[in-house]
Amino acid sequence: MMNVVKAEKSLVRFFVKRAGLRQHTIEIEPGTIIRFWIPKEKVPKQKGTVNEAVFKGKSDVKAIGKEKSGENSKKKPAVVLMHGFAADGIVTWQFQIGILARHYEVYVPDLLFFGGSTSTSTDRSPAFQARCFLTALERLGVDACTVVGFSYGGFVAFKMAEAKPDVVRNLVVSGSAIDLTDSITDESLERLGFASLAEMLLPESVKGSKALFSVGAYKKLPFPDWFHNDYLKVMFSNRKERAELLEGLVIRNKDAKVPALTQRILLLWGENDSIFKIGLAKNMKEQLGENTTLQAIKKAGHLAHLERPCVYNRHLKEFLAQLHNEPSQK
Repeated sequence: MMNVVKAEKSLVRFFVKRAGLRQHTIEIEPGTIIRFWIPKEKVPKQKGTVNEAVFKGKSDVKAIGKEKSGENSKKKPAVVLMHGFAADGIVTWQFQIGILARHYEVYVPDLLFFGGSTSTSTDRSPAFQARCFLTALERLGVDACTVVGFSYGGFVAFKMAEAKPDVVRNLVVSGSAIDLTDSITDESLERLGFASLAEMLLPESVKGSKALFSVGAYKKLPFPDWFHNDYLKVMFSNRKERAELLEGLVIRNKDAKVPALTQRILLLWGENDSIFKIGLAKNMKEQLGENTTLQAIKKAGHLAHLERPCVYNRHLKEFLAQLHNEPSQK
């Protein structure tokens, strides 16, 4: 019998290619491989071609752009989409990629141990993920970008912004936090009725998958049991490593700190997010300071970008347009 989730993923891949993105794998260091969906013009054709230089780190990317597009061509701003814990990059951002690719260079990575990305390193911290993706962006010739992070990807995005503010110029975060502390974790698990993050985010049964969807969405999603079975088979590989990622994510309250970020930050939140409630976003806004704005989306939960993509996309495009002094995109 056909796995419907696998079939849907193939369909998403088709539309992502139609939007002008192609898949490429980058070795960050021996044993650490990252898979990206990147603009097709950034993919090297074959050895000796001008595109190959894009992946050599400190390459003359500007010169390449001039050769390809002409001296006066305007380079599109770069947007990097970092996914959450229950799916890979293109499935998470399936409703955003095509819209953004019309006006921006869009990069959609798979985080380590998701999709095609993996590592032999034993470091499971968000900071390690951040270092790997900053290295990958450098090799892709991205010297400035806006990073959009959802849930687990938001934790990585904050670490990227802290480590390289000259590269991560702006930040959009949905359903996440600066750090996941003991107190945030304990409060959420007790309120939602889970014994651990792994029980919630790494379901092993149809019942567990239904529970994850239930806390993630604002409205009840009446998917049949066979859908959840298909979802479990496709989306939850590398369970051991992902469980270790969750262990590496939680820090002690006393170790948490608010970084002095200078970037423009948009907290784009589902008003009814039951995992990271809107009150957490309000507290973060106050902690991060005057460069941070909070935009709540009504009748949306943790999965606001999937539940209400039109509203989510409108706010995201307005923010990006303001950053680049452009009229709001349609």
